[in-house]
Amino acid sequence: MTSEDMDPTTRNPTTEDLARQVDALKADISRLTESLGEFGKAKSQQYRTEAQRRAEGLRDQAQGRMDEVEVYVRQNPTQALGIAAGVGLLIGLFSRR
Repeated sequence: MTSEDMDPTTRNPTTEDLARQVDALKADISRLTESLGEFGKAKSQQYRTEAQRRAEGLRDQAQGRMDEVEVYVRQNPTQALGIAAGVGLLIGLFSRR
């Protein structure tokens, strides 16, 4: 479309001109919709990858803590049994209320 086509003083817009402009607008909206969809997919993948990375880190950290607890229980079985009984008693008391 030339600047002459856009200048209302050079000619009057026809129905065909308006139809072409509407078609161009539809094509632009379609391309914009596709771009937004692709952007959303890319961001979704980025967030999914980051969440998986963090979940793996937390899993490794939890496994390390479990290993520490296991070592403690093996070295101090009587204390571990007493702690477990105390925690069980507290949970039982709180669950009744």
